[in-house]
Amino acid sequence: MGSYKQEDAIFLLKDISDVSLEINNDDREKKIQGGIHYSEMLPVEYQPSETYLELFKRTLEKNAKYVALASGVVAEMIVAKRGENLVLASLARAGTPIGVLITRYLQFAYQVKVPHYSISIIRGKGFDENAIHYILQNHHDSQIQFVDGWTGKGAITKVLQDACAEFENKYGILLNPDLAVLADPGHCVSTFGTREDYLIPSAALNSTVSGLMSRTVHRDDLIGRTDFHGSKFYKEWESSDLSNYFVDTISSYFAQITQEAKGVAKDLLKNPADVTWKGLGDINRIRETFGIDDINLIKPGIGETTRVLLRRVPWKILVNSLENPYLEHIYLLGKERGVPIEVYPELTYSCCGLIKSVKGE
Repeated sequence: MGSYKQEDAIFLLKDISDVSLEINNDDREKKIQGGIHYSEMLPVEYQPSETYLELFKRTLEKNAKYVALASGVVAEMIVAKRGENLVLASLARAGTPIGVLITRYLQFAYQVKVPHYSISIIRGKGFDENAIHYILQNHHDSQIQFVDGWTGKGAITKVLQDACAEFENKYGILLNPDLAVLADPGHCVSTFGTREDYLIPSAALNSTVSGLMSRTVHRDDLIGRTDFHGSKFYKEWESSDLSNYFVDTISSYFAQITQEAKGVAKDLLKNPADVTWKGLGDINRIRETFGIDDINLIKPGIGETTRVLLRRVPWKILVNSLENPYLEHIYLLGKERGVPIEVYPELTYSCCGLIKSVKGE
């Protein structure tokens, strides 16, 4: 499945493309807030306007070298910590393009071909244990390195830690829960390319920048005991797929940034950054300011705010500054959906998306 080359990424996911799971944002929001798990249905995929696509391409051109550097830094940190005998397990789907970039960087800088699989992890359910067993059986001498795109509140970081602990309890197999991300604005992990909350262009789109794959699905009537978690392959959108365009554009800068990436990674390893979960301070302050009971209605960081605008029911968007150069697509999406944007000073993040409470509606 997926539109990437096989040497770039292999999806350990069950193909459920023939099942209708998409629900419009308003109805899906009511179901989620009413207690139905988000992994049991899919959002209707946002089809970007020409204006938005032009903005994506412009942003990619502007940020490509910086994204390449962050990819190189995190790849160098992985090698320094874990060696070269690795298997990358990216967390579908935001982690998948980043896993591809790390795979390509290691090939370029070290002439090492690291296997890269994309697997499912779901809040409240953990990672796909069948996918982990598959990787262990096929690469029993290699270490698994988990990869994601960015951190927000750090929810997936905690899900991964809990899943690794449960896996050890059940099977006696110790996995390293270290999560490598391109950007860590939440200060939740120790292996990252940057902690700046900037726009990773892949965050601005959905399946058309993630191998034409849907979000992952886990529903008992669709996923059997020995199945991988499910996903849809939107093959019908091949003509508008930008997945390979994205990774090709960024990896073309690797020759320019390799030495700088090695230097930055060396400095970060020599003076390790503390994992402080600093972003949670923002979350608690926002909860108090706006009287929000459910922390899951607060989505911090550019990546998470973009997701709120693309597939949730947004209430308002908080930004650290109206002059922030990374928020142009947030303003465009906010205008398209009629969502108010409010300056909220002293944010750790560039922005934060607040989801509308629809309970009782």
